[in-house]
Order: sequence, then structure tokens, then C-alpha cells
Amino acid sequence: METQPPPVEEMSAVTLTSDGPPPPSGPRRTLIRSIVARPDGGLGLVGSKVTVGGMVKTGREQGKGSFAFLELNDGSYLDSLQVIVDSSVADLGRLVPTGTSVLVEGELKKTPEGTKQLVELRVERVLDVGSVDPSKYPIPKTKLTLEFLRDFVHLRARTNTQHFISYFNGSCQSPSSVLLSQISAVTRIRDELAFATHTFFRENGFRYVHTPIITTSDCEGAGEMFQVTTMFSDAEKLEKELKENPPPSEDEIEAAKLLVKEKGEAISHLKSIKASKADIGASVSLLTSAKENLARLEERFKLKAGIAQKDGKIDYSRDFFGRQAFLTVSGQLQVETYACALGNVYTFGPTFRAEHSHTSRHLAEFWMIEPEIAFADLQEDMYYAESYVRFLCQWLLDHCFRDMEFMVKNYDKTAIDRLRLVASTPFERISYTEAIKLLESVTDKKFENKVQWGIDLASEHERYLTEVVFKKPVIVYNYPKGIKAFYMRLNDDDKTVAAMDVLVPKVGELIGGSQREERYDVLVRRIQEAELPLEPYEWYLDLRRYGTLKHSGFGLGFERMILFATGLDNIRDVIPFPRYPGRADL
Repeated sequence: METQPPPVEEMSAVTLTSDGPPPPSGPRRTLIRSIVARPDGGLGLVGSKVTVGGMVKTGREQGKGSFAFLELNDGSYLDSLQVIVDSSVADLGRLVPTGTSVLVEGELKKTPEGTKQLVELRVERVLDVGSVDPSKYPIPKTKLTLEFLRDFVHLRARTNTQHFISYFNGSCQSPSSVLLSQISAVTRIRDELAFATHTFFRENGFRYVHTPIITTSDCEGAGEMFQVTTMFSDAEKLEKELKENPPPSEDEIEAAKLLVKEKGEAISHLKSIKASKADIGASVSLLTSAKENLARLEERFKLKAGIAQKDGKIDYSRDFFGRQAFLTVSGQLQVETYACALGNVYTFGPTFRAEHSHTSRHLAEFWMIEPEIAFADLQEDMYYAESYVRFLCQWLLDHCFRDMEFMVKNYDKTAIDRLRLVASTPFERISYTEAIKLLESVTDKKFENKVQWGIDLASEHERYLTEVVFKKPVIVYNYPKGIKAFYMRLNDDDKTVAAMDVLVPKVGELIGGSQREERYDVLVRRIQEAELPLEPYEWYLDLRRYGTLKHSGFGLGFERMILFATGLDNIRDVIPFPRYPGRADL
């Protein structure tokens, strides 16, 4: 029966009945930011009925238990909203413990004169409560350190840390202290910087490319990479399986071979006596079955417990990917493939380094922004790097000023001034050789690391250039080839490469970049000089074999940028889930 098309006119006339789901009416929860961050402090919303949800930062019962004050924060803004709940509305004992989550509905009221916040919420209904047992809550209501909170990485985002900010509570006419959340402030700053990154590259005509996390290439050539393998788990499974189902013995193998021989001879005999096709076909089936059984037994006979080896070395052809694989230290090499096709591109993702360092500047997992610019030389590379950093600084001043004020008040009094300086000041540009000469002439400071041509500049050198000599960001270019990666373009002097680093006050190096080596023969030589095998880079060399083009790029360590912006000292406090030697929580 021929299928009839649906009656379009009739379908278009159909409307949902009351039995169906109600039409979406939008989110019922109002963000606290949309109340307290208004230019009028929320006064224009007085009399409005709103629903807010968040975590109780501090709570206390007043009036002999007749009502309670809650400082509620939902993470959307640095400041909290003061909430007042009467005992007739809810059990106050469930609401006041720090860490309690609540969803409440009520009316916004104007606060008494002299109060810091201009509005507060009078609760009419408590819709949801996620209660906390104060005696078991692992985060105490005391002054906390960032080191302590790293042991509770799953809870630290909701905590108040380190600093008390007092304001006058007009409701009870007495001082009240509230803790403001540093972790939340840094998370908002991080979010704004991520959004600003995508905004900058979108506005400048770049395409966002997702590069792989698992790679077979070592971009840096340093060898400090996490290996990705299933060989250990495969070996454990095999060992368990062999115990439960031991491999066949040599006698069982010989018996299986003999059976195959017998079945073969039986078929020969049937053919010699001109047996029926049916009889011969049945015998062939038996022979096939015997051969398959022999193949299975021989395969299991070869199985050995432990890691698969060949010629005394680990046999990576038996691994999941059929070869050695690692977590990437950079997406640069891969994103270059798209720069050669789409023009200007960038990648923004996690990278990994198995460096056994416990310093405040190193992580095992960190995020990198890596743009690649087609048909660009080193000068254009420096232009984009400077423009990008200045854009990020201005973005924080325009979109995250309240959180930056918090960082100034509690951590680094120069944080906002530093952002303003970088956003408004052209960067100084000097060659590596000029930088070395400047540092060698320094008499007012003794460096821990000796200054001489050929060294990789240490943080103390970088900061001296930015904070003392030029008092602004500096781009150092044309570094010795011996301290830079193989893919950086060799200069005509055969001593230096077209590389550049952007140095900023507070952290030193923020960006590293270069013009890439587009000449096939030179790139091959540089790979060999770095004592790296050519085979894993054959695909990279193909970009030079087929339609090579001049291109440049750079990498910005995202966490370094957050350290620079906030003034915090430890990189472990600017990433939500820090990974470093000995720690990989969650």
C-alpha cells in the first residue's frame, strides 16, 4: 500500500492541548549579579518578587530565634545578597549553617540607611534546602589558607577564603563580617579571560581548531611527556585470564595437529573412492573446524604473562594505537596543518608535561592558547602577541573590575595598575643579544643565574628587564638556536632563530613564539640536530614538501596569564583542579 504524505494543512492547525507539557517560561531563578551589580544597587527592583538560589556564606539567628540573616552567594558576582527569613516561614536551624544551599522566593526590600547593600530579600517561601551538618562539614568557619583548600579541591570553589571584609549591617545596627571568595573571584576572572580569548581571535579573523590531546609527536623535543598506553591493564587482564583458563600444553597442540592430519587424510580417502559430494562436504566441514581449533590453541599457546616484548624491547605494535602515544605538550604542530589550509587559526586546550617540579610556577596539566598565522613573519607574530595580551588586560578592566578590586584589596595592590599599564603601553622590542648586553651591564643587582650569551633567560632576568629597565612589557627576539625548538626558523647568521618571548612584570615570560621553519631541508637538519627520529614527523615534513608557506605562531600559558592578572603567587590556585607530582584529585 502506497504511503500517503502527512496532511500538512491539518498538522499546521493542530495546537497543544492542556494535557501536554506547559510552554517554557524561562528560568525561574534570578542571578544575584543581576540584582546587586546594577548601577542603582538594585533599588529599581524594590517591590519585585524574585527567586534566588545559592550557598549560605554566613548565617545567624536573631531576635531570640524569630528570624535569621543569610548571606547568600550564587557565584555570579563577588558580592552576596542579604536574605531575611522569619521562623514562621522555615526551620531556621536548617538554613543558617555555612555551606547550606537554598532556593528561596520573596520580595526585594530597601535596606535601612547606612547599610552597604541597598536591597535585601524578605523570604516568603523556602523552595529547596540542601542541608549541612556543621559538625561534619570539612571546611571550618575560620581563616583559611589556600594550601589547606587544595586538600578539598571539590569543595573549595564554594568556600570563603582568607580575608574578612567588614561592613555595617543596617538591619541590626552592628558590625558584621563576611568572607569573600577568592576561588570564586579567580574562577570568574578565568572565565572572562577565556571568553576574551575567543572574542579576540574571532574579531581578528581566526578559526578555532580542536587539536588532539593524544599525540605521537613531541613538539618541544624535551621528552617530558605522559605516556598513553593500555599495555599494563592488558597485561593484568591476560595474567588473570591465564590463571582462570591456562594455555594449552604442547601435547594438546600436537593432538590438535594430528586431528587436522587425520581429517585431511579422510577427505583424500573419500575422494579416492569417489564418495558423494555430501559425504565429502561433511568431511571438509570437520577439517575446517579442526583447523580453526588448532589456530585458537596455537594463538593461546603463544600468550605470555607480562608486557609484550620484541627483540628485548617493549613491543608497542601490541599497544592500543599500534605505536607509542602520549598526552600532548602542545597543539602547535597539529594546528599548523590547518593554518596551511584555512589561514589564521588557533587552538585553546589542555596540555601536559611530566616534569617532576614542585615549584609555584609549574603544573602537570595546564591550558595553552596557540594561534598560527599564515604567510606571517616574526614581526607580524609579535604584533598579534602584543595585541592579544593588551586586549585581555583591557577586557578584565571592562568586564571584571569588581573581582579585580577584590584581588587588589587582598592580594596584590598593583594588580589593576599593572593591567592598565599593559593595556595602554606599547611593548618594548629588543633582540636577545641586546638584552644580554643590558643585563651584563647591571651593577645594582647580583643575579643568581650568570648572564652570558647563549643562556636561556631566567625569571629574574626577565623581570629585571620589565620591572626595572623598561618598566613595561618587553618582547625579546632572535634567540640562540641551541635553546629553542627545532621548528623555529633559522636566521641567516646560522646562530639564532626567529623566535620571540613576551615578558611582563610579575611573572616574566608570558608568551613564547616564532616564525616556523618552512624550508624542508633545513627542518630535516634541525630535527636531526635535536636527536629526534624523523619518522614521527613525516606528516609535519609533508607540510613543507607540498606547498610550503611562511607562517608564524605563539603560545600563551593560560594559567600564567591569570597569575599575572590576579597577583597570586601559586599557579595551583588559578586552575580549578590542579595536577602536580603526587596529586591528581578527582
